[in-house]
Amino acid sequence: MRTIWLTVLMVVFSGPVWASSGHGDISDMTTTAYGMCGLFLFLAAYLLVIFEEQLHLRKSKPVIVAAGLIWVLVALAYQTFGDTETPHEALLGNLTEYAELLLFLLSAMTYINAMSERNVFRSLRSWLISRGFSLRTIFWLTGLLAFLISPIADNLTTALLMGAVVAAVGGENRRFIVLGCINIVVGANAGGAFSPFGDITTLMVWQKGVVGFWEFFSLFGPALVNWLVPALLMSFFVSRDIPQASGEVGELKFGALRIILLFLLTIVTAVCFHNFLHLPPAVGMMLGLGYLGLFAYYIRRHENAIDAADNPLDMTSNDRETFDLFRKIRRAEWDTLLFFYGIILCVGGLGQFGYLAATSKLLYHGFGATAANVIVGLLSAVVDNIPVMFAVLTMHPQMSHGQWLLVTMTAGVGGSLLSVGSAAGVALMGQSRGTYTFNAHLKWTWAVALGYAASIAVHFYLNAARF
Repeated sequence: MRTIWLTVLMVVFSGPVWASSGHGDISDMTTTAYGMCGLFLFLAAYLLVIFEEQLHLRKSKPVIVAAGLIWVLVALAYQTFGDTETPHEALLGNLTEYAELLLFLLSAMTYINAMSERNVFRSLRSWLISRGFSLRTIFWLTGLLAFLISPIADNLTTALLMGAVVAAVGGENRRFIVLGCINIVVGANAGGAFSPFGDITTLMVWQKGVVGFWEFFSLFGPALVNWLVPALLMSFFVSRDIPQASGEVGELKFGALRIILLFLLTIVTAVCFHNFLHLPPAVGMMLGLGYLGLFAYYIRRHENAIDAADNPLDMTSNDRETFDLFRKIRRAEWDTLLFFYGIILCVGGLGQFGYLAATSKLLYHGFGATAANVIVGLLSAVVDNIPVMFAVLTMHPQMSHGQWLLVTMTAGVGGSLLSVGSAAGVALMGQSRGTYTFNAHLKWTWAVALGYAASIAVHFYLNAARF
């Protein structure tokens, strides 16, 4: 499988291209030694990313190195034509895109960490486990919750939360755990496809201004079908047995509900910054992080006052860990955030060599927009959807609004076809190691593929006016 995707990328990224510079036209950059070395560096780095679990090498490290070396090659290549301005301006553009993405995600991740520390997710998990639902009911509930939570929280957090419920309830029932995990992966990815906050790809599309905030919700119907079709097919293989109730209790800590409200207010702030003030939504998210910072001060004062009242003679009682905003920031997924840096700069550098223009010509002019966007979804099942979507946004092919919505959806839900196609799938493979595996997911890819095809058909039917 890995050999296949490497071959696909080599074919896609081949061919002559024209790249415009301030000193005339530079032709055939893809066939120069600089261009081919840059492509080799990217493929080698991404191969190391794929084998992250086996090598125990964090995915951010190889792509950061590749990004720096690729831009060295870009600068040297343009200097041979006496052009030093084009690489500088292009790199600044890539850094601006990354800075917006970084600040947006950093704020969102901090809120998720704060809600986790306040037992928001643990309380939801304990409630589901203690209700005495049958396995089939839990199968449907966890999938539905994954679909509904991922538009607000990221699909990775949602998958881990629901996956913990499936593992706790399933026990030794391997089939239930496998089917439950697949259902969660499909639900989380589908739910993230109709929200600007649900997935990195939709966030990039929104920040780029290609699709408006409210326009994403026109994908709700197709995304729902994408989850419902495989869920319905798999549910027939889930038993109706009632698992033993758990005594686990997860009580909400002080301020938990208000943090949830602040997170929703932060999302509203980001939307208003983008839609009404025409400012980057990342700035609105950072303002929302300020909300949390002020509330964190109030929580800390409240908890310290309680400690002092409970232990007036114990001067060490305040030494326990209290709610600290910067501790939540430190716990952000920095490996993931730095991985995005490497990917954006790698893809941007290859774009300067002309590989993205060649890809656009091959896919969108050779196959047509619909076929190309379907292929993008299939590629995202093998290659991470982030570089795939960033490449499409950088190419910016001329196509209708309906086609932009289509590629936004396919890039998000296509990753459900394989367990390695999305962060949600990879995370659940680690969480349910030895049970939910690549091969276990592959056995049900036919059901996920039917949902993928059905969602595309529903999109063409419901959003016909946008084409």
